[in-house]
Amino acid sequence: MVDNVVRQGQVADARSTSPDVVGSRTVIELIGSHARLTGTALQTVGSKGHDGFALARVLA
Repeated sequence: MVDNVVRQGQVADARSTSPDVVGSRTVIELIGSHARLTGTALQTVGSKGHDGFALARVLA
């Protein structure tokens, strides 16, 4: 599980060079490209107005 992967819509913006955004994007891309992982990212809305987490599962 990876927390704080949604950053005010910036993760999908390829122009963003923020280290937080680049790190979130990298871990999501790793989950998506790894042969033994399946995963999803979920956006949650709370007092910050944005947040989210990614959940990955290792396949047998």
